[in-house]
Amino acid sequence: MSVVTFPAKNPASKLASLAGNHVAVRVPDFERAITWYVEKLDFRVVHKWPYADQQLAYVAPATDDHFTVELLAGGEPGPIPKPVYSDLGDSLRLAGYHHFCLSVDDIESTIEELRNRGVTIVTEPFYLEPINRKLAFICDPFGNLIELAESVA
Repeated sequence: MSVVTFPAKNPASKLASLAGNHVAVRVPDFERAITWYVEKLDFRVVHKWPYADQQLAYVAPATDDHFTVELLAGGEPGPIPKPVYSDLGDSLRLAGYHHFCLSVDDIESTIEELRNRGVTIVTEPFYLEPINRKLAFICDPFGNLIELAESVA
């Protein structure tokens, strides 16, 4: 059981309808990004569309219809490359967006499957006691970090 406890919900809030929906990830190669999320993570392509000189797509995990990743590519001169991290500690030196997180049932078997698919494992699974979760980090081919989290019973 997780040690993280949420406070009571506040349905009286004038902003009560706010809820998570998606995270946007800027990528330098639209087709390569879609292929990676589909082939490596088994994501589904929900929708593709152009916007000005850019290409966008929503991709969603295999069984989750409530969360999407918005892949954003194109535009001139294109995105400025970010560092590809060799470890989690190195990645924590930069301010701003860091990662998004996906829940998994069994982190060890998930990491093993991702390793077999050629996904870069940035941090092997470790236990973080303050939140009672096992965590690991992977990255897409452009260095964007993705956390995997397993709640420990």
